[in-house]
Amino acid sequence: MEVDLPLLKSPKGLLKISEMVCVFVAFVCYAVASRSPYIAATCMEFLITLGFLLLYLLKLNKMFTLFVWPLIDVFNSFFAAALMCILSLVAVSTYTVKGTLSGGIVGFVAAALWSLDGYILFKKITFNKPRTSPEAQTGNN
Repeated sequence: MEVDLPLLKSPKGLLKISEMVCVFVAFVCYAVASRSPYIAATCMEFLITLGFLLLYLLKLNKMFTLFVWPLIDVFNSFFAAALMCILSLVAVSTYTVKGTLSGGIVGFVAAALWSLDGYILFKKITFNKPRTSPEAQTGNN
C-alpha cells in the first residue's frame, strides 16, 4: 500500500487536519460541558473527516473507483459545515456552561473550514471538461 506523505503538507491535507483539530477541540469542550448530542455530532464529523484524510493519504480513492470521491467529499464538506453551524448556533444561544459556549465558537471555525474545503473541491471538479486536458492533469483550473 502506497502512502502519500506530501499530502499532509499540501493545502488539501492541511485543511483536513485543521478541520479535525477544530472539531476535536469542540468535542473536548462539549465533553467537559457534558452535552451528549453535541459530543455525538462532533465525534461523528471527526471520524468522517479522518476517514477522508486516510482515504487520500493511503490512496484508497484510486483503488475504489466506483465512487466519485471528490464529489462525495464536497457533499460531506457542505453537510458538515451546515450541521456544525446549526449545532454551534444552538450551543451558543442556549449555553449554561462555558464549555458549551467555547465549543460553539470553535464549531463556527470548523464550519468555516469545511465551507472553504467544499468550495475549493467544488471548483476543482471537472464536470464538462475532458479528463485528458492539461488543466485537469495539473489541477490548474
